[in-house]
Amino acid sequence: MSESSFNFNAFIKDSIDVLVKPKSYFSTMKTTGGIAEPLIKALIYGVVAGLIALIWGLLKIGGSIGLFGGAVGVMMFVWYVIGAVIGLFLGAVVVLIISAICKGSTDFEACTRVTASLMVIMPISALLGFAAGLNLTVGAIVSLAVNLFALYILYHALVEALKAKLSTAKILTIVLAALLGLFFLIGLGAKKAASNILDNNKDLKELLEDIETE
Repeated sequence: MSESSFNFNAFIKDSIDVLVKPKSYFSTMKTTGGIAEPLIKALIYGVVAGLIALIWGLLKIGGSIGLFGGAVGVMMFVWYVIGAVIGLFLGAVVVLIISAICKGSTDFEACTRVTASLMVIMPISALLGFAAGLNLTVGAIVSLAVNLFALYILYHALVEALKAKLSTAKILTIVLAALLGLFFLIGLGAKKAASNILDNNKDLKELLEDIETE
């Protein structure tokens, strides 16, 4: 893809390749060519994720989005689009730091392009957001699985595209995966405590149920 045009067919192919064969994709990914392409990719992912969140909101499905309906869905759509742009550049900084730790490339454009490719996870995460509306524990498990998969993709991006040191990238990936697991357990404990509070406070529970049925 060039700076003057955006190849949507190539974008779709790249998105699929990142998900199904990340090692192959990142081994051949261009790390130069300007910021326009990764910015457009991030915006598309943000819009798609935002539309999915909006649909879940209108259908009143998916945790707090489903609880408060379309109004929050619209807010989430706007947030996803804005967050995609902000997240692209903040994420590039984070990837750059991680790459530096792993003795990989510290070129900001390369890290930005890697980050844009990683953002394919945004629509996936939004699509699976309905799980939290079915059950908080199921939602937490799904969220953990998505985050671990994103970490798996990041590992291949570090090694293949940013030429990070293999052993260091493996160790860092394991550490990050362990932290995700720890946060998952902490989150489950917090949700269980909140559930107990609701069970012991009938007035608050009835109020939330009334809001959900409106």
